Amino acid sequence: MGHLDHAAYGWLTPVLSYVMACIGAALGLRCTVRALAATGPSRRNWLLTAASAIGTGIWTMHFVAMLGFDVTGTEIHYDVPLTVLSLLVAMVVVGAGVFAVGYGNQRRRSLLLGGLTTGLGVASMHYLGMAALRLHGSVSYEPLTVGLSVAIAVVAATAALWAALHIKAPAAVAVASLVMGAAVSSMHYTGMTAVAVRVAPSAQALPGATAMQFVFPLAVGLGSYLFLTSAFVALSPTADERAASASASASASASASAPDSASASGSASASAAASAR
Repeated sequence: MGHLDHAAYGWLTPVLSYVMACIGAALGLRCTVRALAATGPSRRNWLLTAASAIGTGIWTMHFVAMLGFDVTGTEIHYDVPLTVLSLLVAMVVVGAGVFAVGYGNQRRRSLLLGGLTTGLGVASMHYLGMAALRLHGSVSYEPLTVGLSVAIAVVAATAALWAALHIKAPAAVAVASLVMGAAVSSMHYTGMTAVAVRVAPSAQALPGATAMQFVFPLAVGLGSYLFLTSAFVALSPTADERAASASASASASASASAPDSASASGSASASAAASAR
């Protein structure tokens, strides 16, 4: 059996992966809140942004954490197509859960369906990412711990969607995001405790790419996307702010038209008086 190290760089990868999970959760929650206050294409666009943010945040969290994963006696490579597929699965399945909540007529049933779908999507992403591992040896899993990790993913996803439906204040969303980040990280490391590796030393070159060749640049790119999207969401006006702006514009227009009406009325009165003379 090979010795597994889940934090080869110390606390750097666990802390950074947790931060990425929190950013993705915060952005996804804010976008879902915006979506529920919007209608038509605007709601759809906000939900798409929420799905991409949550899916990207979870994927980035997983693979940043995997940068610290090391097995004594073998190199670790990643199958590129499977790794990309895990990202697509995360966004598509999380998107299905978010849309179930965003367009569901019965909130409770939509929440349960969305939480189950999103949680299974998170777990699928995790284990697809693990299936992309290429090393000299074989990987096995402890079934009960795998089941526990999936249960954590479903509960965490349901709690996050509940927060999106019921929590509106930015401070409360921030707290919910910290909790969601902790839940996603717990799911990841619970799943990793289920892993056992039997090393079979070999001089044969491993297929795929190393983490630094592929995963690290992609994680940096997706992390940049999260930061830029966070800035966009923070700077874009909310539905309440747009309504207040429209109301203020209407009031200003009414105030501006009042003197014109009074002036026109005065002119008409003067003309009538002149005619009477």
